[in-house]
Amino acid sequence: MATQLYFSRDTKCYIEFKDVVWEMPILDGFSFSQANNTSEITLSEMESTGGASRRGRRAFNDSLAAGEWSFSTYVRPFTADGAALGTGSADTAAEVHAVEEVLWAMMAGSDTYTGAAFTRTTNAVSGPVITPAGSSSSVTFAESNRSTFQTGNIYFVLGDANRTVIKLKDVVVNEASIDFEIDGIATINWSGQCSEVLDFGGSTIEDTAIPVDTDTTRDGGTVAVGDVWLDTDDNYRLYVLTTINSGAASSHTTYVNEDISATDNFIRNRLTQLSIDGSATTGLLGSYDLTLTGGNITISNNVTYITPEELGVVNVPIGHVTGARSMSGSFTCYLALDTTSMAGAGTKSRDFFEDIRNLTTTVTNSVDLTFKIGGGSGRRLEVNFPTAHVEIPTHSIEDVISLETNFQALPSAIDGTNEVTLTYKV
Repeated sequence: MATQLYFSRDTKCYIEFKDVVWEMPILDGFSFSQANNTSEITLSEMESTGGASRRGRRAFNDSLAAGEWSFSTYVRPFTADGAALGTGSADTAAEVHAVEEVLWAMMAGSDTYTGAAFTRTTNAVSGPVITPAGSSSSVTFAESNRSTFQTGNIYFVLGDANRTVIKLKDVVVNEASIDFEIDGIATINWSGQCSEVLDFGGSTIEDTAIPVDTDTTRDGGTVAVGDVWLDTDDNYRLYVLTTINSGAASSHTTYVNEDISATDNFIRNRLTQLSIDGSATTGLLGSYDLTLTGGNITISNNVTYITPEELGVVNVPIGHVTGARSMSGSFTCYLALDTTSMAGAGTKSRDFFEDIRNLTTTVTNSVDLTFKIGGGSGRRLEVNFPTAHVEIPTHSIEDVISLETNFQALPSAIDGTNEVTLTYKV
């Protein structure tokens, strides 16, 4: 008897959102899982006249916990080739996009994808969530004051033979974390939840032609809306069937995979720069000159899932709700002093430490931070926090003494959504 094993190196990841599927190159270390919530009852009684005492227990499955997933992607901005939509192209114009942009769109409140732009249609407050342009593409959280987000689906195609598909249903993107590893490639660590983790292999059909209504999936059932088609004539690309047409090819999702195989769209962390403007806070300077040795940016929606608690059945999560939006981070640099400015105000890290520490009458400072991941020119991701609250830096005693500074990204008003703007540039 032969045994089929599945290796993580053979895995492909696809994200379905608004009838479009993005092929998403991910790094090793991805995960997905779903546990169940259990309860137990126990017997605890005194000794009977016969000298016995019952000490049994029973366990019950109450509900499925929300599924959890995580994976990492590289930061990969590119300029679209301008080909027709539906052929893998991200845009019909030569505008800037990112391979991973659909994840930002889901995280920031988008519910519509039209003409290569992510927008908000239902109760829209502001403009587009992601605005592609000729030289840059901006991601804003202006539409993120929502109790729930538009969900999508994530598919993992496992194996290079006897392939199976794992479907993560009703996915939300909860957190994105960017680490500045000095010798690494700019990477975003994504994580979130879903309502169910499903083995979708039985609802999959592999064929060279678009399925018709008489075709059957691997479990023997006729094809239906929501089933998966793996195109064996196109490297097993994944499509989701959206309409089953009688006697004709079924309708299916379009796809975007532009530049996923390119080798010129990676970003090196070592080129990252930080611009600090403290002019909005009395006692701070308009510019500080700090050279980073590392850092982190974390953006979180603090999502939780709601699950019914009925007796006699194993309930599944019915939906999610968002918590307080949280944006924070830290950066490290060497403790440095500009000896040419000792007679006046300096701009190095030692001066920054002193100026922040001396804000004894300011309970919330406002500092404009701009991280230029990949450098000040060329291909990069700029992350701007216009009104960040910076904590007093702490010293790290090593061979070269360093400072670590934590910050909280705050909106200009407590109910605002302007904590951050992310801008991809090429």
